[in-house]
Order: sequence, then C-alpha cells, then structure tokens
Amino acid sequence: MKHTLNIITSTLASSIRSWRGTSASKTSQAPAKTLMLFDREGCPRCRFVREALTELNLDVVIMPCPKGGKKIGQLKQETGYSEVPILIDENTHQKIQGAEAAVNYLFEEYRGKRPPKQLIANTLNQFASSMATGIRFSAGMLAKPSKGAEKKLTLYSFESSPFSRPVRELLCELELPYLLVTLGKQQKSDMGPANFRFTRKPYKPLANSKRDAFFKVHGNVQVPYLVDPNTQVALFESADILQYLNKTYAA
Repeated sequence: MKHTLNIITSTLASSIRSWRGTSASKTSQAPAKTLMLFDREGCPRCRFVREALTELNLDVVIMPCPKGGKKIGQLKQETGYSEVPILIDENTHQKIQGAEAAVNYLFEEYRGKRPPKQLIANTLNQFASSMATGIRFSAGMLAKPSKGAEKKLTLYSFESSPFSRPVRELLCELELPYLLVTLGKQQKSDMGPANFRFTRKPYKPLANSKRDAFFKVHGNVQVPYLVDPNTQVALFESADILQYLNKTYAA
C-alpha cells in the first residue's frame, strides 16, 4: 500500500471510531509492573482495550498474535486461552480474557469508575470498530514470515494516531513484541499535528508527564517513534519505520 493511501485510510479508521484513544488522563498512576496484552492489531475487539489503555495513560507490553502465526501457541501456553484480547496484570495477579472484561477491569482498577459507553463492546461500537478494520484492508490481522527479535522493541504511540497505526500493524504481522509507551494528548495545546498544534503559544507539555520527558529529550512530541535495542536504531516518521522493519525483520 502506498504510504499516502496508508495514512488516508488510517485517518478514516480513527474517524470511524470518533478518535477514541486520543486523549489521555492527566492523573493516572503508572503501576509498578507494566501490563501485558496479547493482542491482534486489526482485531475489532482488541481495539477497545488499546483505546482504554491510551485514555488511562497506561503503558503496556504488546504480545502480537496474528492469525497463522507462531505466537498463538505461546498465548495458549501462558494464559490457557487461544483467543485475543487477553490482558495480564501482574500487579494484581489478574488474567482477563475478552475485550469487555478487560476494559471494565482497567477503568475500575486504574480510574475507580465504569468505562465510557463508547468503549463497551456493544453492537454499535463493534460495527464501527469492524468498519475501521475493513477500511484498513484488515492490516494487522495475518502473520508474515519474520526473523524475530531477541529483545523487545519500544514504540511511542497513542491508539488513534493515523501515522502510528501502520507501524503497529506491521509489528503485529511480524510478530515482534514491543513496549507500547502511551503518549496520548493530555491538554488542549497537545491537540493537532506535532508541527502545527492548535495553539499560538510555544508548545509546553503537561509538567512531569511522559510527554514532558519526551519533549525534553527530542524538542517535540511526535509519534510514532521506534527504539530498537537489537540494532541501536531509533527512528521517527512512519514511512521510515515501516521500511526499517521490513528490511530488518521480514523474512
């Protein structure tokens, strides 16, 4: 898929989901142990869990389980289940199977309230999420031959980011586990593209946030940003990241 079409369809997918997974909580406390999600990027139901993680400002280790891949066996061995999504929280020793149960758990455990109705896997929301998958031509669903990676990669992203989605899809297809660092938008001045924010004032992230830490290192907050400890490579720009992943890990 040409990159321009890639971004256009990814933007439409976010629009169909009303840009859920854009805003992030200002107050969420990071748990001592990072959550883990057995996930399939193109799965309509998995999308609800990732949207919730962004809105709660929670990082997560993504264990990609594309159809036809090798990770399905690992999924069943480690969890006893063969269907995604499955959320594992070692902080509470909980193993939650299914989108609705995982979303309810995340909001009750990390915000102390019920999730918004837009994240419940009802008929309307499932239809919209399925439409988002369809407009992406079911990218992020099927496994591709991969060389694998010894160490987990790190991706800075947020769920609705049109530029980040193609990267997450390819990471899933290549079955590459990665730490997903959530950089959702926490205030009005965060809104808009990295180089054209909806404010006339100099951009300043929320103090002492992950966005603030990222800004102090890079001088801006732009996603996707990929860090690969296997090759010591760090990259911005989705087109460059996709090219790198294919060159380095596609078999």
